[in-house]
Amino acid sequence: MKAVKGNKEYSIDESQRKFYQDAGYDIIDDAGGIISYGRGKTVPYGEYEAVKKELEELKENRGTTDDEEVIDILRCFAHEHGIDLGKSSSVSGIVKKIKEHVPKEGE
Repeated sequence: MKAVKGNKEYSIDESQRKFYQDAGYDIIDDAGGIISYGRGKTVPYGEYEAVKKELEELKENRGTTDDEEVIDILRCFAHEHGIDLGKSSSVSGIVKKIKEHVPKEGE
């Protein structure tokens, strides 16, 4: 495993892991995946605010434009093929009903 901080990178073993993590180094396995993050890290407030604003906008817009268009298309498909959707109102629910209706090979 490795301890990485900035442009410093050290090969370490399990016994050194806590020392380097406490010193702010990220601990990375041999495949390059993060095992644990270094202690004491902070994010600049400006970056935090930007991410927070973007997340709020995404939450406000979730499930609107794209999903509504997909649902309309799926409903039209179901209607054209005589598929009863019941009370299905989500993309996954409508797709499930359509899949249940699709005849198997040889039928």
